[in-house]
Amino acid sequence: MSQASGTYNKSIVITKSDTVNFDGSTYASNAATKALPADAIFVGGAGVVVAVFENGSIAPFTVLAGAVLPLKCIRVNSTDTTATLMNALYQV
Repeated sequence: MSQASGTYNKSIVITKSDTVNFDGSTYASNAATKALPADAIFVGGAGVVVAVFENGSIAPFTVLAGAVLPLKCIRVNSTDTTATLMNALYQV
């Protein structure tokens, strides 16, 4: 679903992890069922967010408190992530 309106109707509190995705699965590039990516991440406490994308690639983002990152990612790594109070946002 596209992010045309910028509104979301599902939120999951993010627990930072280097292995467990938002949906409770663990990453494997050859997995038959892929993790369901979030449509965005809300960041309540400023810092660095290390996002993990569907293909396993990672990217760090420095964000201010209250930011919404429009990223289709499956996990926020615990290692090197300093931001706090994060939620995975979905349009379902």
